[in-house]
Amino acid sequence: MTWSAFALIFASVSLSALGQTAFKIGVGRGSAPDASVLVKTLDMLLSPMVMLGLALYGVGTVFWLFALRQLDLSLAYPFVAMSFVMVAGSGMLFLGEPVQPTRLIGLGLIVVGLLVMARGG
Repeated sequence: MTWSAFALIFASVSLSALGQTAFKIGVGRGSAPDASVLVKTLDMLLSPMVMLGLALYGVGTVFWLFALRQLDLSLAYPFVAMSFVMVAGSGMLFLGEPVQPTRLIGLGLIVVGLLVMARGG
């Protein structure tokens, strides 16, 4: 795997992880409890943080497309698993989500698996 391809994948996955974090923040503020489903849905979709998340996904998709021009899909796609690690880290750092040993072990296994794939790619 070339460094430029890895950089594109890393940028794409990072933007997707930031998009997920923006989504979580955007849907965190709620509508009035008695609001209709339509009002609640529109309130979520029009949240500035949800819109930011969608924009981050859009830019990340452009990076992803450039990465796919350089790599086999079967090599590139597993690296989307980096988003699991990044989203968990973002949740722990920025959203105060709990750090559990079993979660950290699972994330470590993902990283090891990706390193094995990168070396063999």
